[in-house]
Amino acid sequence: MPKIESPIARREFMAGMALLAAVAPALAHAKAAPSPYQPLLREVAQLVIPRSATPGAGEVGVGAFVLLALAHGLEGTKGFDHAAWLKTALGADFLVKPLARRRSALAALDARAFAGDAAAKPWLAIKRLILLGYYTSETGGSKELQYVHVPGRFDPDLPLKPADRAFSSDWTAVDFG
Repeated sequence: MPKIESPIARREFMAGMALLAAVAPALAHAKAAPSPYQPLLREVAQLVIPRSATPGAGEVGVGAFVLLALAHGLEGTKGFDHAAWLKTALGADFLVKPLARRRSALAALDARAFAGDAAAKPWLAIKRLILLGYYTSETGGSKELQYVHVPGRFDPDLPLKPADRAFSSDWTAVDFG
């Protein structure tokens, strides 16, 4: 084995190996046992943020992110099977319905949840995770949003052109603890 000369390189190497050792079991499990809800969450994410000039949420893997986030209890989802609830709320035949009916079913669920229907409350956490997953992805964060590390002065009345994108200088670190 070659000797690593720099102590900084050795520390970086050891940190990388520790990270790999911590993440490897989770990656092996994720590949060994795919969730039966992956197609559903991919389609739902794609309907929430469809393709425009940039790929939609389902295309960039947000459905898989949502499943991982749900498994780790992000957005207060611990102790409840949100993916199974979503399948029941939308109907077992959701994925085989025509696109217009899928959109209307999701819009109806969204309207119920934002109207305060307690039975539709789990949708709010799922939708927040879809938005979090998309706008922290490379596509959402660098192609959909425009990042300005230190924006200029505050101007409450900016003229916008149709080609302008939204601004974001927020970075959210997620601890999957």
